[in-house]
Order: sequence, then C-alpha cells, then structure tokens
Amino acid sequence: MKAFSLIFATLLMMSSCTQITQWGKSKADYPCVSTVPTIETDEMDTSGDSADDPAIWVNPDDPGKSLIIGTNKKAGLVVYDLKGHEKQFIPIGRVNNVDCRYDFPLGDKTVDIVAASNRSFNSISIFMVDRDSLILKDISARTIPSKLDEVYGFCLYKSAVSGKFYAFINSKNGDVEQWELLAASNQTIDAELVRTFKVGLQTEGCVADDELGYFYIGEETFGIWKYFAEPNYPMDRKLVADTTEPYLAQDIEGLTIYYAEKGKGYLIASVQGLNTYAIYERSGKNKFVGCFNISESAGIDGAEETDGIDVINLALDARFPNGFFIAQDGYNQYDGKDTTQNFKIVPWENIAKAFAKPLLIDNRYHFAQK
Repeated sequence: MKAFSLIFATLLMMSSCTQITQWGKSKADYPCVSTVPTIETDEMDTSGDSADDPAIWVNPDDPGKSLIIGTNKKAGLVVYDLKGHEKQFIPIGRVNNVDCRYDFPLGDKTVDIVAASNRSFNSISIFMVDRDSLILKDISARTIPSKLDEVYGFCLYKSAVSGKFYAFINSKNGDVEQWELLAASNQTIDAELVRTFKVGLQTEGCVADDELGYFYIGEETFGIWKYFAEPNYPMDRKLVADTTEPYLAQDIEGLTIYYAEKGKGYLIASVQGLNTYAIYERSGKNKFVGCFNISESAGIDGAEETDGIDVINLALDARFPNGFFIAQDGYNQYDGKDTTQNFKIVPWENIAKAFAKPLLIDNRYHFAQK
C-alpha cells in the first residue's frame, strides 16, 4: 500500500510539473522561440498586481513621438513615451483594459480616442489625444454605465463597413456588451448599447480586426473565440483554439492584432499559464504559426504572468524601425530584486527573425489610418 501511494504521488508530481494535456504532450516542452526586451517602462507607483493592459498610439505627425498608454488597475491611466518614461498619470480609478482608435468625427474635426473599462464606476471612460501637447483629455459626455455586474475586459472597433466606432466591454461572468460611440454636444463622446451576448465562463482579453471585421475574445479557461464585429451580423462564432492544444493553456489573457497588407498579419494571444505568447494567422481559419517568450536581457528582466499585450507594425524611430510588441510583466525585477510591475517592449524584428521561417515584417501598412 505504501509502495502504491509513493508511485501515485510520483506520477501526480510528474503530471503537475509537465502539465500533460489530453493530447499526451508536455506543454512545458513545447518549442517556443525566445526573445528579449530592449526597453521597459517606468515602474508603477502602486504595489502588487497593478499594471494590466497597454495600448500604442502612433503619432501621425511624428511617429517618434508616439505614446504608450498603460492601465494601473488600482489607480488610473499612465502615459509613457517610446523610451518608457512616464509623461502623464490620470487618476480615474480602477481602469482595467485600454484601447485606441484614430479619426473619430467630432464636430468639424476628427480626434484620436483612447477608451478604457473603469471598474470603479462600472463604466466606459473616453479620452482624446491632443496631438500638440501629447496629453490625454477627458471627452466623455457623461459617466457611461455598463449593465454588466462588473466591467472587466475592453477593446475598440472601427467598422470598415459603416465607419462607425464601437466599444466592446465584458465581465468575469462571460457576458459582453457592444456600444456604439456617438458624437455629443460640447465636443464630447457618448455611447449607446447596441448588442449583448454570452461567451461562456470568465472573459477579459479581446481585440477587433477593423479591416476584416472580426471580434476575438478569450474565454480564460477554455479558448479563443471569433465573432463578427458588426452588431447586425449573425451571432455565428468559431473556435480559434482551445486549451487542449499544446501551445495554449489557461489563463488566456491579452489579445492583439499585427496588421499587414492584403489581409495578412497575425492574431497574438498572451498565454499566462505558460508565460508565452501564441501567434495565429490573421486571415482564414487563423492557423497556428508559433509561439515565443520574453526572456531576460542585459539590465532588463523578462516578462512572466502577462495580462495585456499590444503590437504595432509601423516604423516609429531608430529604436523601432519595424514597430514593437509590448507586454505587461507580472513579476518585475530590478537588479535581481522584486519591484512594482511595468511593461516590457520587444522590437518586432527580434520576434519575427527568431523563427526558422521568419514572420512578416510590414512597417508601412496602417489600415487604421487609411
């Protein structure tokens, strides 16, 4: 009996350590390529689990002066320059996920918007980027309250069909709301609820493909779902991948799109349970391409337990001639000691060229600004 117990305990330990899937493969041994960050953002001012989701705003007048907007889910929004230095802090409460879009028609002009899910007020917060000062300014017409029990994940969508702007917001219960963003009086933006649906269990990370018209959302313990992003289209959905795959595991967190011409590019997912990032083709059936991790480099630690991610393909400056990928770091260290969380930045070519068959590098195509 003792011998049986010892054997059972050993097998249990082996299974736990290697994360054996029903495919009979070891997720711990799945071959992901390794990359390293070249820049990291300033640390959060709050301790514990604070940083969550980043968004990249490209300055159309001077790409080298583009911005990174990160959420501090205990306190508000933090704006960084491309060196990772904090430029602005907006204390608006427990902001969880953030996204941005370009050229929202507002009165006699267009503005670039940054919007986020705000758990302090169970609402959507909306800002514009002032291109002169590079400062975010609140342009919400009012507090836009969600009907969800508690808002969580968030992303934006600009329709190529109608030109309308939408916000998707979801909850830990797997419920999703889609809001149309509307120009209001006094150069502000309001919103109207246009669709609700149920994904399944807990959701958070989501992203919309503005060009191809799809909405992707992660059901954290199960997989990645693909819906039509237009609110009046059928509610049919496809499963991109689930956690029985050797390269995917719970928790599935951030999602982002790498744009390239002719519908090419990638859907990228943060696989928090494996400390990796899974890459899928953007077109067709979203075929799996490969995966990578972010390891320690000289003076900058790697990224683990990642929540939100973002990517940009465009040439920005000498540091990022082909854009970059950014990831929240759940366990940040400095000089070998634990410190508060931040975001890690990897030049896109460092990821693309790490694969035996290099990924696409398209540093000119920007569908969002066509």
